[in-house]
Amino acid sequence: MAESVRQLSALMRKEFLLEWRQRYALNGMLLYMVGAVFVCYLSFNARRGQLTPIVWNTLFWIILLFTAINAIAKSFVQERAGRQLYYYTLASPQQIILSKILYNTALMLVLAFLGFSVYAFVLGNPVNDVPLYLLTLVLGAIGFASSLTLVSGIASKAENPATLMAVLSFPVILPLLLMLLKVSKNALDGLDRSVSWSEIGTVLAIDAIVLTLSWLLFPFLWRS
Repeated sequence: MAESVRQLSALMRKEFLLEWRQRYALNGMLLYMVGAVFVCYLSFNARRGQLTPIVWNTLFWIILLFTAINAIAKSFVQERAGRQLYYYTLASPQQIILSKILYNTALMLVLAFLGFSVYAFVLGNPVNDVPLYLLTLVLGAIGFASSLTLVSGIASKAENPATLMAVLSFPVILPLLLMLLKVSKNALDGLDRSVSWSEIGTVLAIDAIVLTLSWLLFPFLWRS
């Protein structure tokens, strides 16, 4: 158990070091998010009445979704075959996929909270139940990270990973995104939290299913 934890910590440290050495990727994601928020501000600044709470919420989740795809799509695509073979001799495939999911979750949490802060500062904050909205961001970050990490691992085995990533991620992300939009809309309207328990349970179930599938199926994908 202690050895597994040590290997998992080493793998996560490797992910953070690689990201820090390639800071242009992180800076590019931050620039994309801030630029998208600024474009929304310019688009709705002339007539603020057009930016209803529903439009505000939908725009934010669209920005966050495309940020997640840009941030996580490179998880396995950037790994060369020789490096993957080297990882295969050092750690189990479960530890490798778990370390990437944990790292991408941490990255998505930072991007989600930073994006929400910038978005609310520039376009106003119509959210009535902020704690519930932040909980939705946490669940969304976990769901996006786990789903897109697994899809990235599958797409990396194909000849055209970018196209396959887009095709495979759509049916996985769509039901999760619909549930997140519904819960965040309830938080936006300030409804009683008991109204959102079923949707939150569905999001948790989707996250648990994706994590379980990643744990069970990735070893077969890794050996191929």
